[in-house]
Amino acid sequence: MPADRRPRWGGIARILVPALVVGLFTVGGTAFYAVRSAQYPDPDATALPLDGLAVALLAVGPVALLFRHLNRVVALAVCAAAVVVYLGLGYPPIGPLGFAFAVALVSAVAAGRHHRALAVVAVAPAVLSGWLLVTGRPIPWPATAPVLAWLAALVAGGALWRVRRERTAQTRRAAEAERRRSADAERLRIAQELHDVLGHHVSLINVQAGVALYLMDDDPEQARTALTEIKRASRDLLREMRSTLGVLRGVDEQAPRAPTPGLDRLDALLDEVRAAGLPVRRGAEGTPRPLPTGVDLAAYRIVQESLTNTRRHAGAGGAMVTLRFGDDALDLTVDDDGAGPAPGAVDGTGLTGMRERARSVGGT
Repeated sequence: MPADRRPRWGGIARILVPALVVGLFTVGGTAFYAVRSAQYPDPDATALPLDGLAVALLAVGPVALLFRHLNRVVALAVCAAAVVVYLGLGYPPIGPLGFAFAVALVSAVAAGRHHRALAVVAVAPAVLSGWLLVTGRPIPWPATAPVLAWLAALVAGGALWRVRRERTAQTRRAAEAERRRSADAERLRIAQELHDVLGHHVSLINVQAGVALYLMDDDPEQARTALTEIKRASRDLLREMRSTLGVLRGVDEQAPRAPTPGLDRLDALLDEVRAAGLPVRRGAEGTPRPLPTGVDLAAYRIVQESLTNTRRHAGAGGAMVTLRFGDDALDLTVDDDGAGPAPGAVDGTGLTGMRERARSVGGT
């Protein structure tokens, strides 16, 4: 069955259970009062005996609770009207009389209908008092204070329930927003990885393919070397893409065997660049030391992207990579003898990605 057509058992239970509990309590309380009145009749009692109309009025409250999800204020008003009519006709104020009204009041206040709920609470006693005065019966003033106290407690309980529910919903929304932010950050990181990997290896493949085509007739052995380099670069590209996309999918058919790239693979990277036709040298200052994984990866990718830009855009005859190890920082310089950016050139994805990588590990 499609998910959108399945019955929402949680919502149905929230509607049925309160109404059933109130109904059972009303039936049990009414039966207990009827049996006790039959066994111990009170000769001074002035209330009317329970009859069919009284039972029907007592049943109105639980039935109204079944439909409170449609309009909670109307359900509260129906419960209040049943209590007013019941007491106005002169039936005895038995225990379960106001139970449905109490549940409806708390539900309405918790749903944010507190102004209308308070209006119903104010109107119902006024109507009942007027009814008693018109029929010449006394108003039970001693019961006024306890009833007002219970009403205040019910309103406060509904308000507290509403605040707690709103806080829970707010916490849930904040957690969901944080989860989405984390997912977006991870997707951005993976996109940067893909950009660096694709840019580097595809650039190598393009250069070596051009060399192979140029030397195919005059120097087949050198062309064979270029094709071998293309094969190796494409194999590395596929391996790194499979590893990165496996993280994106959340599954991986085979765990990646190659470690996370870092500056320990810098010499291999420079060999690839030299094989693509760009002479590149390496220099170091200070005492090399192990770096945090994030810094190590960011440094490797920045050098990789810088040399890719040099090959593709600078028209350089050589490049120099210098690593300076300070007490609490690593300084990278990738320099070449190319012509520099063309007039009117704007930063591309590569430069932006390098800045973001440096910023992600607290650098510039």
